[in-house]
Amino acid sequence: MLELVLTNKEGLVGNVNLKGSLGCSDHEMVEFKILRAARRVDSKLTTLDLRRADFGLFRDLLGRVPWYKALEGRGAQDSWLVFKDHLIPAQERCIPTKRKSGGLHG
Repeated sequence: MLELVLTNKEGLVGNVNLKGSLGCSDHEMVEFKILRAARRVDSKLTTLDLRRADFGLFRDLLGRVPWYKALEGRGAQDSWLVFKDHLIPAQERCIPTKRKSGGLHG
């Protein structure tokens, strides 16, 4: 099973663990820690320009991956690394970035 924690900044989330099901649900709880060290002030941010994204190509690139075979027998962390190895290059190819003024206060 692959669980994802998506963030807008590398290194913002850590210590991701599966914690079992919640009551009778077939869903698993995910526990994670938000790392304060990653929350620094930036005067210029680079953000994804989703308005100019080519989501058709993005879907096609990720759809070409034989996910069942790629993730078979892997735990959550290994599955995430495999998924990320496909996601990041597809994102870089299909979703342009733009500079944005602002910052995080930490």
